[in-house]
Amino acid sequence: MITKRAFLSKSVAAGLSLVPPVSAMTGSRAHAANYPAGPVKIIVAQAAGGSLDVLLRVSAEHLSRAWGKQVVVLNLPAGGVGVIAARAAAAAPSDGYTLFMAGKSIFTILPEIQTNLPFDVDDFVPIALTGEQPFGIVVSPSLGVTSLPELIALSKEQPGGLNCAVGASNSSAHLTAELLRIRSGANLNFINYPGTAQSLSDVIAGRIPMLVQIIPGMAGAIASGHVKLLSITSPARWRTFANVPTTSEAIPEFIVGGWTVLVAPRGTSAAIVQKVNDDLRAAQARPEFKGRLEELGAETRPMSPQQVAEFIRSEREFWRPLVRELVAKTR
Repeated sequence: MITKRAFLSKSVAAGLSLVPPVSAMTGSRAHAANYPAGPVKIIVAQAAGGSLDVLLRVSAEHLSRAWGKQVVVLNLPAGGVGVIAARAAAAAPSDGYTLFMAGKSIFTILPEIQTNLPFDVDDFVPIALTGEQPFGIVVSPSLGVTSLPELIALSKEQPGGLNCAVGASNSSAHLTAELLRIRSGANLNFINYPGTAQSLSDVIAGRIPMLVQIIPGMAGAIASGHVKLLSITSPARWRTFANVPTTSEAIPEFIVGGWTVLVAPRGTSAAIVQKVNDDLRAAQARPEFKGRLEELGAETRPMSPQQVAEFIRSEREFWRPLVRELVAKTR
């Protein structure tokens, strides 16, 4: 069986074609030296106050400070796994003044569920990894389980299995829950929700026994004890929840998460891409930046544009078989 970690080590060199050649930077250095000369918009496929929006605003605040120019967050509907926002970003001028913070689903799910997209996700120019968010497996305290192995065992004993709340059909949370079912043998029935708030409310009330979702949207409910966090899908234990086991402690090599990347429209100069990358990585190195992301249940891993391209390609290859399997079931 190929684990995700082994897969990534084999495929990490495959994504360089997504990044403009270094030679393309020469003619645009002068333009990049004066960049930005005005406000920069960053599109996100989420309403204000959502977990991705909140994460983006951390980066936007630091870039505004570094540039002395306002970075404006433009919230667009998340319908169609982000297709509305992605289409707007793809059609934007390639001058560096409209960027796009894209979630994992844009690259790993959208191309598989909508084959007639009016744009190609591979046309986006990777700039930087803006955040990674591990998934948490939480249960209603009324369920009476205290560990992931207990939850898996209970699901197998329960007639008809256990209902598990996830995000929209074929969302990152849905994929993670499906992978959990496959790798653990748990007997789970997935209930799709349009957002975390409603699903979390149903788990708190005991109407749904469990939920799989990224940590940021559940951090408050976990801290207050309204739900019990059984495990986190991060590579190591999370400092904020140091007593909570990683999922890999029960299911070997189960390391997955949500992530966001900053990208630009096709044709954006390599010099501007590199400048944004340099400035954002400088911000990401600051303790206050790291601390704020940690408070939100996220972390940052500074990467070059080339490394971001490799990361996107490897993630897409890893998830493609499962996405196609799920899509086939619904057709």
